[in-house]
Amino acid sequence: MKKKKHLYLTGLLIIICSYASGVYAQGYYNVIKYGAKNDSSKLATPAIDRAIAAASKAGGGTVYFPAGKYLTGSIHLKSNITILIDAGAELHFSDNFDDYLPMVKSRYEGVDVTSFSPLFYAYKAENITITGRGLINGHGKKWWDFVEGYKQNQPRSTWQLEFDQLNKDILLPDDPKQMERGFLRPPFIQPMFCKNVLIEGITIMNSPFWTVNPEFCENVKIHAVTINNPHSPNTDGINPESCKNVHISDCHISVGDDCITIKSGKDGPGRKMAVPAENYTITNCTMLSGHGGIVIGSEMSGDVRKITISNCVFDGTDRGIRIKTARGRGGIVEEIRVDNVIMKNIREQAIVLDMQYAKTAMETVSERTPRFRNIHFSNITGQVNQAGYLNGLEEMPIENISFNDINLDAKTGFMVQQSKNIEFHNVQVNTEIGPSLTAILVENLTADALKSYSPHDTAAIIDLKNVKDVFLYNAFPVKGTKTYLKLAGAQTENIAIGNNNFSNVKLAIEKNKDVPGKIKVISGDSGQ
Repeated sequence: MKKKKHLYLTGLLIIICSYASGVYAQGYYNVIKYGAKNDSSKLATPAIDRAIAAASKAGGGTVYFPAGKYLTGSIHLKSNITILIDAGAELHFSDNFDDYLPMVKSRYEGVDVTSFSPLFYAYKAENITITGRGLINGHGKKWWDFVEGYKQNQPRSTWQLEFDQLNKDILLPDDPKQMERGFLRPPFIQPMFCKNVLIEGITIMNSPFWTVNPEFCENVKIHAVTINNPHSPNTDGINPESCKNVHISDCHISVGDDCITIKSGKDGPGRKMAVPAENYTITNCTMLSGHGGIVIGSEMSGDVRKITISNCVFDGTDRGIRIKTARGRGGIVEEIRVDNVIMKNIREQAIVLDMQYAKTAMETVSERTPRFRNIHFSNITGQVNQAGYLNGLEEMPIENISFNDINLDAKTGFMVQQSKNIEFHNVQVNTEIGPSLTAILVENLTADALKSYSPHDTAAIIDLKNVKDVFLYNAFPVKGTKTYLKLAGAQTENIAIGNNNFSNVKLAIEKNKDVPGKIKVISGDSGQ
């Protein structure tokens, strides 16, 4: 009995040690066993490929990186593969461009191309994971320097000549300059046409280009990821493009471009693929350095719809929520909800909806005409430079936008133009200069309990020019307010007010001579 017990305990100990080491455990494929060096003395790419191949042959498994430093080129995942980067493990990606050849099918800024392999890449795979408490470093500086130093008339490199050969017949965007350069930096993590993608726990730094960039994927979860790419060109944090059912949560992002961006293809190439970005949930994230906290567009030609953003903090980004497009994109952005967001130290606007991201001449409405509609913001507080900027197209105004329970301290207030069906409910904007709300060429505007605790003698709280069909109610301006509402423009008409208390205002309404018609008082106004 003692001998059997001893054998049993010995066997159990071997099994436990095997699992702990990750060498012999069933389903675990330790890259060291396959020849990788964890002192970065040797390129580990062949060893990693062998480990992935062995796991794939067995039907799937976990490719395991124990503590140490690994030097590698591109890593290609297959179905049912988990990459586990343990605490203390660091993957350092080579800055030798040849380590990302041969070129593969990819998407670059919304255009379908064949180019350098992404650092992590998967194509038409299912059930893939990158997880762990380790670090992956893209060593992007050499990529950045090549692009920043490129001059149009210099001799073409072997990489650019290969790109030219592989992309002779691609469909180009309206502005093809980036493609003509023929040197496209690879994204850090780019699964293409994949299902059930999980990226969790890891820390990522120094991406050559966009960092986490799923394309045409379904069921994507990005959780508890830290991304640090500050002071670097176009190193967006998380860019799920033309994906369906995406969950992004508990991430911390500081980058050289936009923190989280939602896209669906660019111009003709995007409309040809016609794959929308839809059913995204973004929650519990913090964003520091970045051009925008959460951005939709400008590449949105395949449509963006059914997006919720909640419980996020933006501290130091250039803008908070930014939705942008231009003539030529086409596509619709709609059914967007933003709730419970704090913004601090925002250098530009808290909220941007801009349909003239690139300045172009008016066009007849066609498939090239983009649309923004049914977008709603609520429970937002912050200290910003400008409260908001809404800028539609003359031929396609922004439509059906609402702001509820907003509290902002700003240098300047909201600017709304070329828009219709715009509503403000319980919105407070304390400006350093100018009105809290300026509207130009707007139709169907509702202002309900819009207020400022920092009125100015030289500006009204609400300033409207060529605005029609306005309903203003529940206003109760604070003491010291000189003018609450200013009206101007020959197209201004059908202004209705009601249930307001103007007892603290010297002049409730200032109406320029060019404004036709009368103001309709519904009921309950006092102190006029």
